[in-house]
Amino acid sequence: MRYRLKGAENYKETIIMPKHLQREIEILKKKLLHLSTIVEEHVLRAVRSVEKKDEAMARNVFEQDVIVDKVEIEVEEECLKVLALHQPVAVDLRFIVAVLKINNDLERIGDLAVNIAERSLYLATLPKFEFSSNFPLMSERALAMLKKCLDSFVNLDPKIAAEVCAADDEVDALYRDMYDKIKTGIAEHPDKLDEFMQVLSISRHLERIADHATNIAEDVIYMIEGDIVRHRTEEFKK
Repeated sequence: MRYRLKGAENYKETIIMPKHLQREIEILKKKLLHLSTIVEEHVLRAVRSVEKKDEAMARNVFEQDVIVDKVEIEVEEECLKVLALHQPVAVDLRFIVAVLKINNDLERIGDLAVNIAERSLYLATLPKFEFSSNFPLMSERALAMLKKCLDSFVNLDPKIAAEVCAADDEVDALYRDMYDKIKTGIAEHPDKLDEFMQVLSISRHLERIADHATNIAEDVIYMIEGDIVRHRTEEFKK
């Protein structure tokens, strides 16, 4: 049958793809989508556990990480099987390569969600302290980037992927602002050093989640257009 990536309006490569290869690719896509759903939920739960000081929610993220690791291995093994048995070329090869890279980024995002949950568990044991931060905005932006990069993969939409790449600078700026706020907070309340360091660590993990979301978006663009855009992020900000 003829196969063309859905959503790639200017995409020119059309190939004859054997039915068994098409079946394997569909299985692979479903597995990656399953992993992305789990990871997105874990990040959301980790962030909510910080906001609500919810120990049970934080523990759930930590305990469920084994599922992320299991599915990540399954996706990698499936990719290697397709490469070995079918020796895909052109668009199919790009798809497999992109899935391998996205799979790795999703696993890392899952680990970062666990790190946030661990800090959340610790903060929940400490007395509540007032601190004016941009954590809600930063977490909102990072979660939005994660959702959009996954949407760009589902819909094979390079425009959505480009929007994710363009949004990364805002999260970086929010992290720098958070760093300055925490530095000021420590100077004014040195007895709260531990609490401030935990909040800084959480902010850093959110910034890294945004970075991995950007990586995924770049891989979606590569998968669809065959264009490596890693070092051309300025183009997305115009």
